[in-house]
Amino acid sequence: MSRPAVHPALSPPTPPSPLAASLPGAVFVAVALLAGVPSPASAQAPGFDAAAEVRALMEHPSVQAAFRHIEENDPWTIATLRELTQIPAPPFMEEVRGQRFMELLQESGVDSVWADAEGNVIGLRRGNGTGTMIFSGHLDTVFPEGTDVTIRENGDTLFAPGIADDTRGLVAVLAVLRAMNAADIQTEQDIWFVGTVGEEGTGDLRGVKHLFREGSPDFSAFISIDGLGHSGVTNAGLGSHRYRVAFKGPGGHSWGAFGLGNPIHALGRAVAAFDAEAKRYTDDAAQRTSYNVGTVGGGTSVNSIPFEAWMEIDMRSESPEALLEIDAVFQAAMRRGLEEANAVRARGEELTLEITMIGNRPSGEIPEDHPFIQRALAATELMGGITSLRRSSTDSNTPISLGIPSVTIGGGGAGGNSHSLAEFFMNHNGPVGIQRALLILVSQAGIVPVM
Repeated sequence: MSRPAVHPALSPPTPPSPLAASLPGAVFVAVALLAGVPSPASAQAPGFDAAAEVRALMEHPSVQAAFRHIEENDPWTIATLRELTQIPAPPFMEEVRGQRFMELLQESGVDSVWADAEGNVIGLRRGNGTGTMIFSGHLDTVFPEGTDVTIRENGDTLFAPGIADDTRGLVAVLAVLRAMNAADIQTEQDIWFVGTVGEEGTGDLRGVKHLFREGSPDFSAFISIDGLGHSGVTNAGLGSHRYRVAFKGPGGHSWGAFGLGNPIHALGRAVAAFDAEAKRYTDDAAQRTSYNVGTVGGGTSVNSIPFEAWMEIDMRSESPEALLEIDAVFQAAMRRGLEEANAVRARGEELTLEITMIGNRPSGEIPEDHPFIQRALAATELMGGITSLRRSSTDSNTPISLGIPSVTIGGGGAGGNSHSLAEFFMNHNGPVGIQRALLILVSQAGIVPVM
């Protein structure tokens, strides 16, 4: 679908502000009318100044017009946030929300739109063809099928599961697209505006992993809108391994079959062994590591020896090496629990153990001095945000692990209680977060000069 024509009245020239006027004239002209963003190599050459570059870009007439559009159309943004929030998107069941997101991409103006084999919804906005980057939010929420996602209001606060994580991200993606079209911003790079699937829980980043699969386009950069506010830049991925562990046996009556191997007893021994051995990794302040047994189950009644006991465990670390090491400790502890339980049984067949990986999120980091990170930090400071660098587990993990310049940032506004039924959103400085996202995007995609 072609982008709608933009009437010139939507993007009138804006005189330079005092901020722009304070820049050296040559810098302002050369940077504000960028032919495109310099390559990483040239950007690191002597004279590269991310702050000056982004400051001048922010004063570009088209960017100023886009900023005004974001502010003036904030009622549309909030109305769309309300609509999408109330379309359920449980894990592995994102299709209905994805279909509506696809329609909104079409309405907002893209050159083509499609859903890929994994379920990601993609809208292509063509640039000059000098590269391709991704700008995304995730479609799924953590809440299971049947969760009531009706919005409740209390003053200026909207309560609903998933409204902040990450429906706000999806709406921010759409708002940036609409503003770029309204201001007729033409970019050097093609941009994929994407709603990904499988970011949460056992989705294991399946959507973004599919985008960056072998044979995919050679993407130059990736931006994920996930969370709220306009402060902070996530440039590092927090790696994690997740497993489902099941101990199995014949089961039987607690009195009549006493002496058979007990899967729950084996599970308890295994967790205790792991808990004792894992401490030396979690005490290392230089490379934070964590683990958590989050769910357990098994058994049929208080007077029955269970035939199965299972648990799901999450392990995370800032260090890929430490993650592999604590994983090895975990594997050994599970086998130890099995061996000890089998050794003390009085009769019957041996217990068995099944370990299934249900999550593997890669880690990595884009260096602070990378031009993309410097631009993102400069944009954050210019928009009044806190310029902290962060590490988290988001869709950016995958491209970061591949060495592709990537960040995760918030979509504006304030809120909290993510992943709970009391999740909430307040539209405090909401447009500012969207403006920051647009500024970071065009600083990387490059603006084609008006001839």
